[in-house]
This record gives sequence, structure tokens and C-alpha cells, in this order.
Amino acid sequence: MIVRRRSHEEVSFQLAPMIDMTFLLLVFFMVTTKISKEQLKMDIKLPKASHAEIPKDLSNRDIINISANGDYYLGDRLHSTKEMAEYLKNRFINFPPLRIYVRADHNTPAKKIKELMRLATEAGAIDVIFGSYQD
Repeated sequence: MIVRRRSHEEVSFQLAPMIDMTFLLLVFFMVTTKISKEQLKMDIKLPKASHAEIPKDLSNRDIINISANGDYYLGDRLHSTKEMAEYLKNRFINFPPLRIYVRADHNTPAKKIKELMRLATEAGAIDVIFGSYQD
């Protein structure tokens, strides 16, 4: 019986797929960061609060802007009350938990903020924070 010896090939580590994956992740995080910063660019004059605190974690929050005349915006897109209710319900169903960051102008009517809180509660929001400046 003749036993043939197999030649041992040297095992190597492929770097090209690792570099590709690194660049894809880098592009992904750059794009998502830009989108979330765009949602904060709306011209809203936040109210001042004497006991305002900076939240430790602002990630995974839907940013809802309310203009001085009470219009709802997601990013720079205007939404009616009905559209906002549908968005929040769908957001909760598809990507739970529903966490919201509300940026309301200091001249926003209180009834519009109360209405948004009702919509968020009905949709299943578990955490709602409000933007303000520290006084």
C-alpha cells in the first residue's frame, strides 16, 4: 500500500473582504449621522427650562419638530395629525420600542403638544423627551 503525502498549502488571511466591509460600515454610519443631524436643523426656538438635563442616550429616537404655528415635521417633511398618527403606529409595529424626541418651538400652542402626546401614547411610545435650553 502506497501512501501519498499531500502537500500542505499555506493558510492565508484575505484582507480585501475585511477592507470592503470596513468601508461599507463607515459609509453607513456617515450617512445615518447626517440624516439625524438634518432633522435637528429646522428653525425652532426651543424654550428655556431651569432644570433641563442633557439625556445620556439620544439614539434610536424619532425626532418630531413642532413649528410655532403647530405644524408637525419629521425631518423637513410636513405631516398632518392623521399622517403623524399613522407614522407613529407603523413605527411602533415595525421597529419597537417607540422613543420620541420632541422639539417644539417656545411659541407652539400647548394644545398641539398635548395632541402629539396623545398620538404618541395611543401608538405605544414608552419614552418621550422634550428639547429645551438650560436656563
